[in-house]
Amino acid sequence: MDLNRDCYILAVETSCDETSVAVVRNGTEVLSNLIASQIETHRAFGGVVPEVASRKHVESITLMLEGAIQEAGITLEDLSAVAVTEGPGLVGALLVGIMAAKSLAFAADKPLIGTHHIAGHIYANRLVQEIRYPSIALVVSGGHTELVLMEREGSFKLIGRTRDDAVGEAYDKVARALGFPYPGGPYVDKLALESDTVEVLPRAWLEPDSYDFSFSGLKSAVLNAVNQHKMRGEEGYGPAIARGFQESVIEVLVEKAIRAVRSTGAVQLLLCGGVAANRGLRSALAERCEKERIDLVIPPLKYCTDNAAMIGAAAYLKWKSKEFSNWELKAEPSLSLEKWSMK
Repeated sequence: MDLNRDCYILAVETSCDETSVAVVRNGTEVLSNLIASQIETHRAFGGVVPEVASRKHVESITLMLEGAIQEAGITLEDLSAVAVTEGPGLVGALLVGIMAAKSLAFAADKPLIGTHHIAGHIYANRLVQEIRYPSIALVVSGGHTELVLMEREGSFKLIGRTRDDAVGEAYDKVARALGFPYPGGPYVDKLALESDTVEVLPRAWLEPDSYDFSFSGLKSAVLNAVNQHKMRGEEGYGPAIARGFQESVIEVLVEKAIRAVRSTGAVQLLLCGGVAANRGLRSALAERCEKERIDLVIPPLKYCTDNAAMIGAAAYLKWKSKEFSNWELKAEPSLSLEKWSMK
């Protein structure tokens, strides 16, 4: 391996309901990033059906591999390594990507790099600008809500996490209560930003020194509010509840993230994960960071949701340190981010 030559990593992401393959050069330059979404398929069921997601990955993965290489303008011989999400995620979906990546790496005689899904979301920010350390990452997605301290490159320490629902999961449940289809987050975000009224809902701060999150009580408060309005025969309450819910979520996320930056001495705050596409959160965090003079990095919308480019960016760290996976690599649905840290 010659570190003085360009590194081309082909990355595969199949942790949930998007099949994605990308080619990333030197950890920062995206040459291709193909994504096949399954949203329309799962919308009929009101959420992701694991078995259906796995079958859809099988149907599209081969064409996606061919397309990503072709769009990048390279050949298999040019590749430096093949990376794939090994966890966390849906076990069946992960297995499809892992088997495809193993097969390609073996056939092309290239190193294999198992990659952590959340590390990918965090290092999607490196596709935008250089990450400075120590830094705090606010991870907000359908399955995760975490505050991660990174004291150096590739080092991850969880200092806060959700104790129940992830924020994206809470958004989808609230959206369902308000009559919106899956995925409901964008609908709630739009409704909240357009509302002139607000229904005040509780904030879950937990213990004074805790960086953990809890959204189950807020979700219950929303359901109770909806039922109360229905019992009184009232209509048009959706926008006020959506705004109240979003303001509650954002206030807690922003306050805890800012406090984490201050208490750890971090020089940068990174926003990452699917809910990083939420306009209300992006705006509130940017405004607060500007006021506090905190360097905030937010990836563009195309790198917020699940994609393979972010996996290629994270895998580059392992490539530089020659931390490759063996052929026994398996799916790890509950893979620990801290254990995936650089050696």
